[in-house]
Amino acid sequence: MGRDTIADIITSIRNADMDRKVTVRIASTNITENIVKILLREGFIENVRKHQESNKYFLVLTLRHRRNRKGAYRTILNLKRISRPGLRIYSNYQRIPRILGGMGIVILSTSRGIMTDREARLERIGGEILCYIWGVLPGMKEQKWIHEGLITESLPNGMFRVRLDNENMILGYVSGKIRRSFIRILPGDRVKIEVSRYDSTKGRIIYRIRKQGFE
Repeated sequence: MGRDTIADIITSIRNADMDRKVTVRIASTNITENIVKILLREGFIENVRKHQESNKYFLVLTLRHRRNRKGAYRTILNLKRISRPGLRIYSNYQRIPRILGGMGIVILSTSRGIMTDREARLERIGGEILCYIWGVLPGMKEQKWIHEGLITESLPNGMFRVRLDNENMILGYVSGKIRRSFIRILPGDRVKIEVSRYDSTKGRIIYRIRKQGFE
């Protein structure tokens, strides 16, 4: 299997951002150029320039800095690869996820080129979901939802299939608190599950709801 170019650039940008580097260099290809144009347009990076070295072209990205009264700080840039060469993920325009209530973006590969989720909805066109991108400022807690649901199936590695009260099916995993308390989760149990706003396909089971009449 060949290299995953998109995963490579996501990892490079994420590592540079975590290491507080000002710039990061990635290989220049048609797909990386299109993704970087979106990052620049949406304000996730400060600048980009093309650099040639030994007959190879690279993109040099300047990561964005912010400033407040206490001095300089930077956004934490989050990038998550979704569709992969071994498991392609597609969506029509009506089911494209909304990241952080629209504060983040989804990048898709469509029949009309690479575009954001907002552009895809406007064009009423679906495609392959390449990645999620969102920025979080230091000190900002990730917002999560708490749902109630029913365990419908026990899966390997401590995973469960959960049907939420809104009829959505998601994957759930047991929280550390439940594990430490030796609480058993079985099919048929009702639970509370914590779901991240940027990935509504899975969540953390944080509480088993007692059945009525249980002593």
